[in-house]
Amino acid sequence: MLLLTGDIGGTKTILRLVEVAFEGKSIKTITENKYASADFPDLVPMVQQFLSASSQTGYINSACFAIAGPVVNNASHLTNLGWDLDSQRLEQELNIPQVSLINDFAANSYGVLGLEPSDIYTLQTGKKRDDAPIAVIGAGTGLGEGFLIPQGNKYQVFPSEGGHSDFAPRNDLEIQLLQYLRSKISREHISVERVVSGQGIVSIYQFLRDSNLEHESSVIGQKIRTWESETETNIAPAAVIAQGAIEQNDSLCTKTMSMFMEIYGAETGNLALKLLPYGGIYIAGGIAAKNLSLLKQGEFITGFKQKGRMSKLLDDNPIHVVLNPELGVVGSVLYALRNYN
Repeated sequence: MLLLTGDIGGTKTILRLVEVAFEGKSIKTITENKYASADFPDLVPMVQQFLSASSQTGYINSACFAIAGPVVNNASHLTNLGWDLDSQRLEQELNIPQVSLINDFAANSYGVLGLEPSDIYTLQTGKKRDDAPIAVIGAGTGLGEGFLIPQGNKYQVFPSEGGHSDFAPRNDLEIQLLQYLRSKISREHISVERVVSGQGIVSIYQFLRDSNLEHESSVIGQKIRTWESETETNIAPAAVIAQGAIEQNDSLCTKTMSMFMEIYGAETGNLALKLLPYGGIYIAGGIAAKNLSLLKQGEFITGFKQKGRMSKLLDDNPIHVVLNPELGVVGSVLYALRNYN
């Protein structure tokens, strides 16, 4: 059977056509391509272009698309693109008998079930329990959180909007960061996503710079201020800061990434306390994999374990960093197989 899967984001979309055999035990990628989402008025012409370019004439049995946004009753509105997607319309216009839409972090959660040993780096071995929940957390453009509950020999996946819960500062410096963000964006509620994400890296950098807590170098400072002035849209400020810490040992960038990693670890620890996920914690999202050397330095685990009397509970949690950049596509395949009629 042929399955069409996709990971649809506000910036880019990955489409993959796979051939499945032996009741899902053999999955072979036939073709894959990436597209700038904004270049298309809707998903349908993108898929049509993809299939036309693939020269694949076989009958597509099912499709599953992971959406960067909420999915309700197999429908979703992508605010950043202005797309309104509905599974029934897609089935008709693409001539595919079964189309499913799922939240992108739900797809990531399904994806951890299909990872190979080479797809992960283990930060903490812990003591894995097959009857315990699995937690998934991932910082990238935003912050996603989800979990899986074992049910017999399968798992049920539950996405969440945990990234929009409150940022909870743990010390005087983080309290100052919270106050800085409140004054800067004129909001009482500061979500943890505002800090644990790509935009969070930039916010921490600006806070340390504007509060004169660290000196800003001229080279990196020029790039960040150019981006702040909106005169150069090709600059990725979070990447500039991370590279400044890794490659140049820049003091402000290093302090920024150290603070970021500790807060990231603390939020992961919060999720762990709520779920006790001894089935494993998977750190997804682009930031972790791209900055593995920083993640391994210890601040993440320090933040993760600073839970007072409950700290010992977290020693047994296996913690894995997902290195596979196409986790959502893997999850979409597994979801489509599970729900294929």
